[in-house]
Amino acid sequence: MIDLRSDTITRPSEAMRRAMADAVVGDDVYHDDPTVNELEEEVAGVLGKDAAMFVPSGTMSNQIAVRMHTQPGDVVVLEAGAHIGGHEMGGAAHHSGVTLARIPGTHGMFTADQLRDTVPTRHPSLPDYLYEPYTLVCLENTHNEAGGTVWDLAVMEDVGSAAAGLGLARHLDGARLWNASAASGVDVADYAATVDTVSVCFSKGLGAPVGSTLVGSADFIAEARRFKQMFGGGMRQSGIIAAGALHALRTNRSRLTDDHSHAQLFSERIAESEGGSVDLDSIHTNIVYFEVDDAARVVQHCLDDGVAMLKLGDRRIRAVFHLDVTEAEAAKAADVVAAVIDL
Repeated sequence: MIDLRSDTITRPSEAMRRAMADAVVGDDVYHDDPTVNELEEEVAGVLGKDAAMFVPSGTMSNQIAVRMHTQPGDVVVLEAGAHIGGHEMGGAAHHSGVTLARIPGTHGMFTADQLRDTVPTRHPSLPDYLYEPYTLVCLENTHNEAGGTVWDLAVMEDVGSAAAGLGLARHLDGARLWNASAASGVDVADYAATVDTVSVCFSKGLGAPVGSTLVGSADFIAEARRFKQMFGGGMRQSGIIAAGALHALRTNRSRLTDDHSHAQLFSERIAESEGGSVDLDSIHTNIVYFEVDDAARVVQHCLDDGVAMLKLGDRRIRAVFHLDVTEAEAAKAADVVAAVIDL
């Protein structure tokens, strides 16, 4: 089976398994697991921030960030298809009591002008307490729903500056920030410099079994640890999984461009088919969304022929490339899918 459902389905290598088995551990609830502490220090350094906090998932990392940056009744601004708004099970409303203002972006990105147009301009004829407090803007890089698209650094800088001018905190959902950096050549620390806090994931393109970190200032992370406990993220000997994340961070970043080239190969083959449609301009990294007449039929027939993908609507299908898929397998998958589409 060539499994293209997600880059989260990868299995740890033998070297990663050895690193996990040999990990020195403590009790992370007391913040004395040496391997977790080593991971947090290294990730903070890579991203150019003061401190980091290891948590089980990217969703938890994002939700802690939202809770830290807001108060109940606040408004959070994000792109219309952002993961925080569409794939975190209403967590922002449930955990933080906030509402979401969604900006329709282009390839998952919006501009500083769009942000300014979204945040209400206060007028002296009304007292401040009659305005909903807009307190946070969230960016996503790469943008999952848009097809793994990469923000231009200059646009991120403009949006970040506009947010600061409007008095908004800035959070980056960087679950696949490693992919954004590999595709653009922009250092992850340069992306991180445009925002106050960043969430990065190890269980997607980097291939670790589990884990994300929330990164920010030392004071922010110190306070965020309370919400990690509150949200059920307190782990004990979690150095075992942190060791997998460390191995992934140190070993697998350099090969992410392989996944990107496999996605390009696959998407170009789909574009050549008679029944498939794909926006080649949106293929920046390892995620491919494409359209067919009957997604259910195509996904089922491809599964029968050894290629697993996700149906995301009546016509939309997603394929994601990762370290368990070789170039030959990407080419084979493309041939299988194209043949099924053109049946």
